[in-house]
Amino acid sequence: MDFTYCMELAFREAIKAFERKEVPVGAVVLDSNGHVVGRGHNQVESLSDATAHAEMIALTSAMATLGNKYLEECTLAVTLEPCPMCAGAIVNAKVGRVIFGAYDPKMGASGTVLNVTGCKELNHQPEVFGGIMENKCRSLLQDFFRELRQKG
Repeated sequence: MDFTYCMELAFREAIKAFERKEVPVGAVVLDSNGHVVGRGHNQVESLSDATAHAEMIALTSAMATLGNKYLEECTLAVTLEPCPMCAGAIVNAKVGRVIFGAYDPKMGASGTVLNVTGCKELNHQPEVFGGIMENKCRSLLQDFFRELRQKG
């Protein structure tokens, strides 16, 4: 599976979040054939829901599409390293592979701050690949927060 292609799809979702004044994080879930079965972008502000992260929306969408609570044969691509909540959902959904763009030095739970996705005590550990299109993903986040600060 082409990781850059997957991340480009996730990045398109992040742009949607950016345009809606949400923290620009996007995610897609692809099946083993590379078909998108779920997608999402942050909707925390618009839904007034702290759990409306891109990954959570994409995972829920993928499970509904596939009619299965487990995504063992799927790849989740997300533009920012998953937080502890999303990493827990990834483990619970038994996602086969996670690729992410920018590392998150404050909330990253795939190796940066915590390693929920790699915790051997849990019942599942997906393959994890970070830093895919890292600069592009990080730049979008930096642009968003710069604009937010400038607006006061």
